[in-house]
Amino acid sequence: MFAFRMTSTTPRLRPWAACGVLLLLGACTVGPDYRRPGLEVGAAYKQATPATQGGLAGGEYASGGPAAVDGWVPAQPSDQLLRGDWWRLFNDPVLGGLMDTLQTSNFSIAQAEAQYRQAQALLQSARSAFFPTLGASASGTRSGSGSDDRLGSSTGSESFGSGNPSNQYSLSGNVSWEADVWGKVRRSVESSRASLDASAADVANTRLSMQSTLAQTYFRLRVMDAEQRLLQQTVAAYERSLTMTMNRLAAGIAAPADVAVSRTQLENTRTQLLALDWQRAQLEHAIAVLTGQPPSAFALNTSEILGTVPAIPVGLPSQLLERRPDVAAAERRTAEANAQIGVAQAAWFPDLTLSAQAGFRSGQWAQWLTAPASFWSLGPALALTIFDGGARQAQLDQARAGYDAQVAAYRQTVLTALREVEDFLVQLHVLGQEQITQGRALASARESLRLTQNQYDAGLIDYLSVVQVETTALSTERAALQLTADRLVASVQLIAALGGGWEAIAAITRP
Repeated sequence: MFAFRMTSTTPRLRPWAACGVLLLLGACTVGPDYRRPGLEVGAAYKQATPATQGGLAGGEYASGGPAAVDGWVPAQPSDQLLRGDWWRLFNDPVLGGLMDTLQTSNFSIAQAEAQYRQAQALLQSARSAFFPTLGASASGTRSGSGSDDRLGSSTGSESFGSGNPSNQYSLSGNVSWEADVWGKVRRSVESSRASLDASAADVANTRLSMQSTLAQTYFRLRVMDAEQRLLQQTVAAYERSLTMTMNRLAAGIAAPADVAVSRTQLENTRTQLLALDWQRAQLEHAIAVLTGQPPSAFALNTSEILGTVPAIPVGLPSQLLERRPDVAAAERRTAEANAQIGVAQAAWFPDLTLSAQAGFRSGQWAQWLTAPASFWSLGPALALTIFDGGARQAQLDQARAGYDAQVAAYRQTVLTALREVEDFLVQLHVLGQEQITQGRALASARESLRLTQNQYDAGLIDYLSVVQVETTALSTERAALQLTADRLVASVQLIAALGGGWEAIAAITRP
């Protein structure tokens, strides 16, 4: 490290000239200015139907100005906006209450919020470099030196500390300030602010992820309640069929094989009903953990309310980049990596430090704080590293490579977000078509069961034919319920893939 300090022999600059030089140098900020990486996202979603595609056609995530050009929609970051209560679209008050509990009690959200506060502290730490450092010190010492008394001693021994001791008292204060000539501090603050924004987006992403997981788990549990009711009704019907078949056997109009088949059918259905008990319990345990409660202290009563799939406006692909918190976090980390390039480049330039020190120093306690014992010093210092074996160049190369890696990660995040929306759009669309055809199959299965039961009661067919139709009808009923669950879950996944609610209701307050 090479340092240069002005002394009393250095020619003095006029005050206004010195201030002008400092202001001129302070305007320098090395490193590239950040521009959001551009990425083509397409004009519209491929799998969006006219009913779900909202807004105008066209949309590109532009890195240029705010105006729309040739139908393209420039995206502006809006990750700082809170998402609406999108789960209220399903009109389920129990789900709404669970969501309210999740907001305040989920530990994953609490962890993300704590990490956000850490990022706030790091930003404040970076900002502190703009200000001077003040210090003070006080000391009191007593010192002496050894003496040789061999000339006056017959033993030839040496004594230590027999010289005249002296006292020294000192009290001083110092001020030191490193001028941000090359923008190193400004780039550090820029990097920390981008990191804070990314952390805020992480909080929003964690909250949205937990909300989505809770909603999916809740809807699967409610569909399982409906499936349990179906199996309970089926078990009751099979019990009546077994009783009727046994009565027919006693009357001599049924074979023993009919009783065996009826009993087998009943016990198999009871087994399926029992299997739903532990499956529902596991879903209930998952909801308990999501809402910050021990599974042993949480219970969710069964309900006959089964949500319906709401209409979901999709919008433009460019709007996705404004709304998805994970996309916003990746973009902010790209800005953070860009600022680190400037921090690394600033290491190539000299550091300018202004320091001052003043105080009192005296060997007499009574004269310690008197004017003759005062001292002071004032002066700038320039420090420049001449040779470091390539360390600074390596740090600069590392920062540039880190930025390139983050740009790639950001673009990959955008493409993944677009893929998820496309996936859930086509899934929800096809599931809706499946539910229509499954509804027709269910109506046919119920009618077939009614006709077959009438034929059996009239003695036209054996009981094995009834069992086959009943098995088909039960399977069709359960398949219809599973499609309902899949559609509800897919709608939640699509909402989450789109970034949550559609209306921004408040802004996150940031320092």
